Amino acid sequence: MASQALNNKLSNKLSKSSPFLLSLLPIVTIVFLLLSQQLSAANSLKNDLFPEILRDEAAARLYELGKVSDAHGYLERTFMSPASIRAGNLIRTWMEDAGLTTWVDGLGNVHGRIQPPDADNKALLIGSHLDTVVDAGMFDGALGIISAISALKVLNITGRLRHLRHPVEVIAFSDEEGVRFQSTFLGSAAIAGVLPFSTLQIPDKSGLTVQDVLKENLIDTTEENLSQLKYEPESVLGYVEVHIEQGPVLESIGLPLAVVKGIAGQTRLKLTVRGSQGHAGTVPMSMRQDPMVAAAELIVSLESLCKRPQDFISSNGQCNAFSVESLSGSLVCTVGEISTWPSASNVIPGQAISMGPDWFEAEVSFTIDIRAIDDMGREAILYELSNQMHTICDRRSVSCFMERKLKSAAYAALKRMAGEDIGDVPVLMSGAGHDAMAMSHLTKVGMLFVRCRGGISHSPEEHVLEDDIWAAGLAIQAFMEANL
Repeated sequence: MASQALNNKLSNKLSKSSPFLLSLLPIVTIVFLLLSQQLSAANSLKNDLFPEILRDEAAARLYELGKVSDAHGYLERTFMSPASIRAGNLIRTWMEDAGLTTWVDGLGNVHGRIQPPDADNKALLIGSHLDTVVDAGMFDGALGIISAISALKVLNITGRLRHLRHPVEVIAFSDEEGVRFQSTFLGSAAIAGVLPFSTLQIPDKSGLTVQDVLKENLIDTTEENLSQLKYEPESVLGYVEVHIEQGPVLESIGLPLAVVKGIAGQTRLKLTVRGSQGHAGTVPMSMRQDPMVAAAELIVSLESLCKRPQDFISSNGQCNAFSVESLSGSLVCTVGEISTWPSASNVIPGQAISMGPDWFEAEVSFTIDIRAIDDMGREAILYELSNQMHTICDRRSVSCFMERKLKSAAYAALKRMAGEDIGDVPVLMSGAGHDAMAMSHLTKVGMLFVRCRGGISHSPEEHVLEDDIWAAGLAIQAFMEANL
């Protein structure tokens, strides 16, 4: 499928390091110093740190955007949905308030750009995504967009925006989560030029394709003009993304920001187990071929494998190519969805059954998400999981099928400055996928993490302190002033 093809391409690419982007490290140090001075004198905040824009207004906008939803009672914005369009229009208004020229491209990405009169044509791109998961938090994706807009608004108010040496373009990507079409990075992959043409024909659950929903919103994107969305590498200076950490490290060490050193590779699987369907009250336990209990054993087996990979792969011949200890530090595995047919309390699921003119496959299936920063280590886990699957399914006399839905490699988003002491600035690995992964095919990339309460994300409990929102805006503002 197109998603698989895209992520296979992503798996073969490493982002490039650059002294330009590596300067995020000293910038974060400066922000730490500024904020520590300001917060120690709470009654005499200096105007040159613009808390009313970078903190107060930015926080208010995040809360306003968090109310733009397709659902009642929880936050949900998927690719080109009505709420996504409303959110995009709101973001365009804020971009224009910051002095940017705005437009929407052929994949629904929202752009805001400043082209200083004396600047060259190599633009700094800053972005994140405006879509969300189902029952989402309000900071994932949105924080990166709003922080960039706020920083540019400060530069515009102070008159410095028109004197930058390079253009700056903020992009609110239309789809990163992949909820609606099960194909991640639609927006950023189109900009980077790695989105397969066939993606336009992927259907959602209602049967509408990507191309259909674009047409519904008066965007006529075809396989012929999709390639026109691609930016040329020579026109781009680099890409920077601010994002909530989605983990607990920054909170545990008491710091608001960190530079990202790498993004974990991700593999998504669908595992289907089929057995023998029967009556729950009449089939003896000793004679059952029950796919539900086989699936349960497989899930528990996966948990053991991912909690203690050294117990399963330490003697594997591949182990010389990667560190088992390093794998243990970054490996995470999740079963996020389980489905069964016919899903009745008095039926053992397990075989194809006829219902009228249609045939339904009675089975148990579940999704698996495996992430690790080391690609070869992740492949070793998949190999061991496959072995365990066959052993368990053979012993229980059921059939098992594993389908790989997504594969993407680990990307070094940012490396440490050679020979420079970065002091208290943490350098973290990202376990979540980000638009920076796709953008690394276009240009050098850098990421900045922002502390979130409890490390919670993809949840209504997701929260970022207003002073940490301020720190993120200050970092982007200082980065642009120092490098552009």
